[in-house]
Amino acid sequence: MSKSLQEIDKALIWHPFTPLEGSIAPLVVRKGEGAYLYTEDGRKILDAVSSWWVNIHGHAQPDIARAIADQAMKLEQVIFAGFTHEPAVRVAESLLALLPDKFSKVFYSDDGSTSVEVAIKLALQYWHNLGTPKKRLIAIEGAYHGDTFGAMAVGDRGGFTAPFGSLLFDVDFIPFPTEQNKFQVFERLNELTATGEVAAFIFEPLVQGAGGMNMYSPAILDELMSIAQRNKVTCIADEVMTGFGRTGTIFATDQTRHKPDLMCMSKGITGGFLPLGVTAVADFIVEAFATADLSKTFFHGHSFTANPLACAAAIASMKLLLDESCLRQRQMIEKSHRTFAKKISNDTRVKNVRVTGTILALDINTGDTSYFNDIRTKVMPFFLERNILLRPLGNVIYVLPPYVVNEEELATVYGAVIEFLDAFVA
Repeated sequence: MSKSLQEIDKALIWHPFTPLEGSIAPLVVRKGEGAYLYTEDGRKILDAVSSWWVNIHGHAQPDIARAIADQAMKLEQVIFAGFTHEPAVRVAESLLALLPDKFSKVFYSDDGSTSVEVAIKLALQYWHNLGTPKKRLIAIEGAYHGDTFGAMAVGDRGGFTAPFGSLLFDVDFIPFPTEQNKFQVFERLNELTATGEVAAFIFEPLVQGAGGMNMYSPAILDELMSIAQRNKVTCIADEVMTGFGRTGTIFATDQTRHKPDLMCMSKGITGGFLPLGVTAVADFIVEAFATADLSKTFFHGHSFTANPLACAAAIASMKLLLDESCLRQRQMIEKSHRTFAKKISNDTRVKNVRVTGTILALDINTGDTSYFNDIRTKVMPFFLERNILLRPLGNVIYVLPPYVVNEEELATVYGAVIEFLDAFVA
């Protein structure tokens, strides 16, 4: 008797962020369409987390699919050292048209984590090329910037990084800023940056994603960037999750007066079809590399840098993103989130109900807020039984849907949240 795909999967495949034993068997997805995933056993599951935040326009979106297919018949891949191609050029043009004038170049990589690695290395080499090397970096407590080593180093130290702690370079962390502690945080950042030893300050603008959907205001972020740049510290905005409409604007830093010097982008850039990382670079940083001196070259690259298929997907995705209908959908999602947040905010079974753009999050009131809170084992199975994909961050439930979701579908998700609280929280 032949084995099922689930059985073969269990024998051969190691899934991300998943214990090898004790986890529910992965569902076999046959196809995706719009806001839904269709499984091998005939289920239709609402993807309320955009498949790890990447799928902004819905699954199997026809315009993006056609763009990839058309490109595949022309050029699927080419070495990006000494060669270029139209899709890469068009993506660069489109992105730089959306970014502040200070940005003059983009550097391609493979995903969010590698876009962060590029930014960190550029920031450090910038000071090296100037002949005034600076080695220190500053990040925010609770941060998550990826799973490669540089990205881990500027992320929060805890369960994710514990096996590698002694191998990560030193980073100065400032507390997560809130309205209550912001002046102490500002003072601490000023103390650290005033030393003249800091190369860069890296942050997730407005929303820390994997750290628990922690949210802070544009005014606070603006002051943090002001302090850093006043002390000649390069600002790196990790917009991997927050970019491409997630926070209400195209980029989260569109909501601030001060602008970052390096910006990391991935996830929604291709509409969730293919991996692609981009790091946008301010002109003053570019100038430090603009020389024929080989020792000042940025020696960094990836085999699939600026893959033509991924770039073709990005072009099609950005066209959809900038359409007025997409803006209306994002506004509808935010309005729906805020209505539900107001309805549930006085429920003692939850705390810290919060919304930024198309992101709704709340903490289930069962002990400390933590990725390792035991309630996490109950959340995903409960919602999957109701054909909704919600993958929690410990006791943090969040809803981050593709922009094609409708009000009725959102109401179904909100209703299931109430059902969960009724079933599991006193």
